Amino acid sequence: MTGGDGREMPGAQPGASSTNGDSNGAAAAEWVGRSLLAEGAVAPPAQFRMVLVSFLAAGIGLVAGFIAYLLYRLIGFLTNVFFFHRMSADFASARLNHLGPWVIVTPVIGGLIVGVMAKYGTPKIRGHGIPEAMEAVLVNRSRIEPRVAMLKPISAGIAIGTGGPFGAEGPIIQTGGAVGSLVGQIVHTTAVERKVLLACGAAAGMSATFNTPIAGVILAIELLLFEFKSRSFIPLVVASTLATAVHLQLLGSGPMFQVAPLDFGIPRALPFYLLLGGICGLAAVGFSKALYWMEDQFEKLPVDQLWWPAIGALGLGIIGYFVPRVLGVGYDTISDILNARLGLEVLLIVMVAKAVALLVSLGSGTSGGLLAPMFMSSAAFGGGCAMLMDRVFPAANLAPGAFALVAMGAVFGAASRATFTFIIFAFEITRDYNSVLPLMLVSVIADGVAMLFMPSSSIMTEKLARRGLRIHHDYETDVLTHVTVSETMDHEAPLVAADMRVGELAERIARRDPEVSRHQGMLVVDGARTSRCHHSRRHFASAGQRSCGDNDCT
Repeated sequence: MTGGDGREMPGAQPGASSTNGDSNGAAAAEWVGRSLLAEGAVAPPAQFRMVLVSFLAAGIGLVAGFIAYLLYRLIGFLTNVFFFHRMSADFASARLNHLGPWVIVTPVIGGLIVGVMAKYGTPKIRGHGIPEAMEAVLVNRSRIEPRVAMLKPISAGIAIGTGGPFGAEGPIIQTGGAVGSLVGQIVHTTAVERKVLLACGAAAGMSATFNTPIAGVILAIELLLFEFKSRSFIPLVVASTLATAVHLQLLGSGPMFQVAPLDFGIPRALPFYLLLGGICGLAAVGFSKALYWMEDQFEKLPVDQLWWPAIGALGLGIIGYFVPRVLGVGYDTISDILNARLGLEVLLIVMVAKAVALLVSLGSGTSGGLLAPMFMSSAAFGGGCAMLMDRVFPAANLAPGAFALVAMGAVFGAASRATFTFIIFAFEITRDYNSVLPLMLVSVIADGVAMLFMPSSSIMTEKLARRGLRIHHDYETDVLTHVTVSETMDHEAPLVAADMRVGELAERIARRDPEVSRHQGMLVVDGARTSRCHHSRRHFASAGQRSCGDNDCT
């Protein structure tokens, strides 16, 4: 038997049919594969270069760690300049300012600058960063433009430094991902290797910002990679570890928040945690829908997008004038909530004001992270729930700090569909192992509730889903590596008699006869139903009025 180029196929007898037996079929498949590879029609699969990717991940981790530190200092510097009129890079809380009514104008300045950067720089700086990193993986084969790596942290620093109610984690995740992507492009890596490097940068950014190396790795797996393989896990751990080492060297050791020992009340408080889980799930759904509703309202404004961040910042400034705790990152307020230093009335005010300020600001398309503000709002929500439950059931003796910590992880985990990440994250920022049991219980209940009401999207993916992108929500195996040919083959292949006229066959195809129109190819058989050759429908269409059996078979 010969191929299309006239070469003898190894392992086949001259003149034998390609369907005479399994051995000839296997030989034919092997011959075709080798021929295609030799002619360059099919490239051999690229091997994943584990050692190279791991070394690159180490460099990315170090760079992301330093970028996180610089962003931290930039936020501190701009906060001092705009709110305290002093030259210092030390981190300061914007809520302690003495600007009076001028505090309304300060965020507007930052909004104008970000609007100009987004219009004339790159629109990729808009938003909180993680969806943009996901989009790069889904659409651009993990390629991110260099200017995104430069402008995203600067724009976030300006927005937060002028009072934006955001965190630095989203921008640094996107920036770290951009660094990983750029390294992959410079070194000429494959798309799979570049995706891992992008995830390494994102994990390193998360780890360096919050000193949470384990959560950084899991975040990258849950939101960017959707695979748990050694080829990706090893570089992720390398990058996350080195980024955390940079954090420890430059910003000190210890957990992100210093929290006094908490009484989580296990097992007596379990019924109340069950109730908290359901409420947290509803809160996650409500906030997610409210955020995208707010974005839709800004889309309807009859003004250029350049002005949207300034308009949102004006709303923030008004809220910040009456509730200063909504301004800036708010790490000090989160610490106060976790240590139960705030009363019920203050908690309720912070919960509502921070949520509204975040919706108005982020919905306007400015630059900033979503994690820290949602942590503050949900922590206040959890602490307030504990206090209200205590008033209804005085014997429960619930700890507001414990409920604040648990709600903090559960709400964002349910909203982002990264429940495991934020169970670990909430544990790592306090280092209190007693928190694990209630965190696990409340988080999975909240996630289940969120899945009931938002089964196909999350706060991270809704923006991408609106653009028609298919978003992974679960770990998915490669179907082609698990399904055999026998499971997918058609056991009743279309047969065409060798003496049938081509015109007759063409007419049957035109009227969509199911016997001949189900496949692109058909087997030509003689009277004994012995296969003589295989042809495509296009081949028959160009064969004129000859019989099917008159066509050349090789």
